[in-house]
Amino acid sequence: MKHFSLSSGMTTMRGVFYPRGHIVLMFPTEQDCSRAAKLLVADGVSEDDLSCATPQEFEREIHGVCQEHSDLLLPSIGTESDTAVHLRELAHAGHHALVVHANAKLTSHHVVELLKDTHCSYGQRYRFLVIEDLVY
Repeated sequence: MKHFSLSSGMTTMRGVFYPRGHIVLMFPTEQDCSRAAKLLVADGVSEDDLSCATPQEFEREIHGVCQEHSDLLLPSIGTESDTAVHLRELAHAGHHALVVHANAKLTSHHVVELLKDTHCSYGQRYRFLVIEDLVY
């Protein structure tokens, strides 16, 4: 498993955090995050498809790509800004992040079932034009 780092394809054209093709999961402790990663690997997800981040790392990585104030010139019809701010607030509160590259075979329902006992505090799957709530 690697450490999370923001890549150019993880933002919208407006520069808001939107890691399309990924699932972002937040956990209250490092142990919960590690346990979830181990469950995913045991279920067949490659370690290369998993990235973890401490609260400080994740907050630092996404800080510049969260828009806390609405943009009057380019209003958004989506919730990506609010979602990004919420993720940053969780990181600021001490939650650890697990970012999973999600191929089409990895269904959201399966991930929720697999991780139902891991104390996941928040989870989102980023699809093309849609953010799917997994845990909220």
